[in-house]
Amino acid sequence: MRFFIELSYNGKHFFGWQIQKKVNTVEEKLEYCLSKLLKTSINIVGASRTDKGVHAKQMFAHFDYEKKIKNDFVNRLNVFLPNSIKVFNIFPVKKNFHARFNAIKRTYKYYLTREKNPFNQDFSWYCFYPLNIQKMNEASKKIMEYQDFSSFCKKKRTNKNQSVKENNICQIYHAHWYEYNNVLCFTIEANRFLRSMVRSIIGTLIDVGRNKISINEFIKIIESQNSNFCKFIVPACGLFLTQILYPEDIFL
Repeated sequence: MRFFIELSYNGKHFFGWQIQKKVNTVEEKLEYCLSKLLKTSINIVGASRTDKGVHAKQMFAHFDYEKKIKNDFVNRLNVFLPNSIKVFNIFPVKKNFHARFNAIKRTYKYYLTREKNPFNQDFSWYCFYPLNIQKMNEASKKIMEYQDFSSFCKKKRTNKNQSVKENNICQIYHAHWYEYNNVLCFTIEANRFLRSMVRSIIGTLIDVGRNKISINEFIKIIESQNSNFCKFIVPACGLFLTQILYPEDIFL
């Protein structure tokens, strides 16, 4: 049977979602705890691959297991997991459904604080620059006119340090800044995102808000399809994966 698992995590102490050698990742912790409790080797596939330090308020993953999962299993799993990870639900889905490839929309939010606060530093970025929010929103609207986001993608490389050709096409549904109580929040929704794409877009929008580049220059950066023109990537601490949507027929 195929199961979906819904969870959230504080990404501060993780080197991202995906398993890597000799570092702490969310996927590694979850696989280890599932395998121990279910007494068999469990491999999970996540809906997204968040970067080092990025948080998730809602993440999904799938795994295959041939027995029925008991009602109290989620509680037992949460006791075993570190405090930085919480599982909300585990439920069966159709065998051919995939946590990553069947997701139809993902939403990220990024939080900037205008006031320095040591208690917010793990979940937002303190930005002391004066920013023109109106210009940043004008530039944000331009994002939705494009589909190739190579300019905002960290390139993958082979062992010989050669660039790997990738599919950098994304459909952006929404991108907007709003401000409340000295906090600036950027929301972006799309069918998929590329590696470091959201933080690269935000960094470039901040350059627009600081009047370091014009909206026309922002458009030229997108159209260049060259990540060398993206000069500023915001810190990971303020970024949250907040929602992943699936077709309704995924559920049994």
